[in-house]
Amino acid sequence: LDEMQQTIEKRIANYRTAISNAKESGESVKLRRYERGLKTLETMLAAVKRGKKINEEEIPPPVATGKSSSHISQATGAEQEISGDSVSVPPESRAESAADDDNTRAILLMRQKEYKIAALKAKQQGNLEKAKEYMKTGKKFDVVLEALDSGQPVDLQNMPPSPQARVLKSESCSFSLSVLFQASLQQPKTVLEALQQRLEKYKSAAAQAKASGDDRKARMHERIAKQYQDAIRAHKAGRKVNFSELPVPPGFPPLPGVAATDGGSTIAAVLENAGQLASMEENDEEEEVIIQFFFPARQQLEFLENRKKQYMKAAVKAKKENNLEQAKMYLRTAKSFDPKIEEAKRGKPVDISKLPSPPTDDEGDFIFIHHEDLKVSQKAEEVYAQLIKLLKDQHERCLQYSKQFMHLGNVAETTRFEKLAQGCKKDLDILQLAQAQGMDPPSHHFEERTFKMIRIFSELNSTEMHLLIVRGINLPAPPGMKAQSSVVFFSEYVGGKYNQLFKLNINRNHRGFRRAIRSKGIKFEVFHKGSFFRSDKQVGTAHLKLDKLESECEVREIIEIFDGRKPTGGKLEVKVRLREPLSGQDLQTITENWLVLEH
Repeated sequence: LDEMQQTIEKRIANYRTAISNAKESGESVKLRRYERGLKTLETMLAAVKRGKKINEEEIPPPVATGKSSSHISQATGAEQEISGDSVSVPPESRAESAADDDNTRAILLMRQKEYKIAALKAKQQGNLEKAKEYMKTGKKFDVVLEALDSGQPVDLQNMPPSPQARVLKSESCSFSLSVLFQASLQQPKTVLEALQQRLEKYKSAAAQAKASGDDRKARMHERIAKQYQDAIRAHKAGRKVNFSELPVPPGFPPLPGVAATDGGSTIAAVLENAGQLASMEENDEEEEVIIQFFFPARQQLEFLENRKKQYMKAAVKAKKENNLEQAKMYLRTAKSFDPKIEEAKRGKPVDISKLPSPPTDDEGDFIFIHHEDLKVSQKAEEVYAQLIKLLKDQHERCLQYSKQFMHLGNVAETTRFEKLAQGCKKDLDILQLAQAQGMDPPSHHFEERTFKMIRIFSELNSTEMHLLIVRGINLPAPPGMKAQSSVVFFSEYVGGKYNQLFKLNINRNHRGFRRAIRSKGIKFEVFHKGSFFRSDKQVGTAHLKLDKLESECEVREIIEIFDGRKPTGGKLEVKVRLREPLSGQDLQTITENWLVLEH
């Protein structure tokens, strides 16, 4: 322990000197990295003083201190022989200034931007192959920029030329910039040695992330390290390992004897890896935390995770269809779920009514192939048209019910109707594809399905009440006028349909409003509009009771018109709506004939 304490104390002195010199030279990137390493070392020193054992492999390696490099090389010479993760830094790289790094970064960013612009122009011109090549080359710069940010010097001799200077060749896609590696990262001779190097890198990165307080990044690096541990065990046991699925640390050479693939540099692969990491994180956290949750919180977490996965899948699909803007939008939306998922994991309630709706596929999202020999009979066309109409109606109803339950915060029913909507969309795609290929309509049947619905008018807010006068039925003529002449005055209301909407502001909790709802209702006075020489004449009154609004969110009645106490034979159809009932919920049981394709 004494030796370990001395090593850590020397390493702390090394980092403090490096931090001081980085501050003087204005190297903010290196400064932040050194400060994280110093914090890790101070934590380890405190643990050693308390008598705890620490893993020597997790000790941050010594760093170049810039100006006083000769002094640091003497101070750390002995420990470099002991430690297996020391750094061999060439003298010319130690002499580099912050200005050189800034210039290198500016050159890399400018060249990367040139390739992105060239890719966009090629895509607009319809040359998708060239656009993909430009995009791949542009993505290669990210690895080099990350290596530069981590303090590793970069040689720009092999940087691809400007895309405008010459036609892009496939060799330039390899973009092998010479990053100066640490001394411990010697060119591995075997696959096992290379895997071990990468494992150590991710372990070190996880330790640094923990020390800097970034728990999320620490968990991510730990999961990747676990992947490498599994791969090492499988490789030692002689089992086949898919090395392309293992993330590659920036600046590391490819595995010996394994062909390097560039699939990880494409957007689709990045999205897929993100989805895999997300699902891995969700599973890990579920084992550790969700056991302590109450059932509703667990439901919310599963709902949030599923909604995020939907957006990740939609992003990958949009990328495959070359719709990069849509893919980016879906990816940003998926990322927006992370804070809410973290809240749900901590047991905090999340308002799902404010979440974005699930991504919907555009209609006709595949190519229809029509041939002369693929002719569908007139009768089959009618069957297809009817089935497509029914499935679209079912899909819309499922989305409507899902939104209603989401506004109420009911996770289980929201998820249920979202799955039903996905099933309807899948059946619709199968049906349209079969029609396009000239096949007979698929076998189908109808099932009676019963849904317990909570009715809510989500388009209204809690301070609104909508009064809709739908139509008049057999409206009487006023006294002294013939029924035939009254048609002249009501000519603009042929059939008596008005559909006149009145929006009323209310205070749901006011005692006077509640009393009026329970006992008074709404009184309607029906007038016959007069002319220039005649005044308006009342033909009768009607009364609508509103006590049903206590337990229902809509009252729809056809009410009779009276002249005093005498029925006139005329009627009014009216509707009154609230967002939700004044007390409780508007529970309804709906039985529908549900179309099911047999496939």
